[in-house]
Amino acid sequence: MRILIAEDEIDTAIQYKIALEERNHEVILAIDGEACTRIYKEGLRQIYKRAGDAGHGNTSPSAFDVVVLDYRMPKVNGMSVAREILSLNPQQRIIFASAYVKETLLDSIKQLRHVVELIQKPFELDTLINMIEDETSYKKLQELNEYLKELNEFDLTQEQVKDLLESIERLR
Repeated sequence: MRILIAEDEIDTAIQYKIALEERNHEVILAIDGEACTRIYKEGLRQIYKRAGDAGHGNTSPSAFDVVVLDYRMPKVNGMSVAREILSLNPQQRIIFASAYVKETLLDSIKQLRHVVELIQKPFELDTLINMIEDETSYKKLQELNEYLKELNEFDLTQEQVKDLLESIERLR
């Protein structure tokens, strides 16, 4: 897999990179949200250039199989990066690494109108690797996001938020 990781703690980012590369994944690191967005866009440009396509087609291109975002980063926070990436590719798999799981989850629903995968910091590297390599939860999350799209308004009621949180809890 080709993985883009945005993590402002350089030692942590390097640990992620080493562990994932040992599993034969290609890992690109970004030290902040601004760099992550730039790297992601450059990856898309390269795909379009190779395909000889200016962006036309029925499927969203993906330069990365997974984007792992720290929730709180300098320059541009993870939520803003996710919003930008999802505007370019609504099918992009995003995993938030966050110490603020509840806040991240609620923000993803409200701001992104999309539920993303979450891993609570601190975590063991094996937990991250297993999450990235196991696409079962991601596929279930895609179904949940389809439900979100079907809602007429994204001004979610308390009951709708409760239903979503219960559905997410069942995914665990």
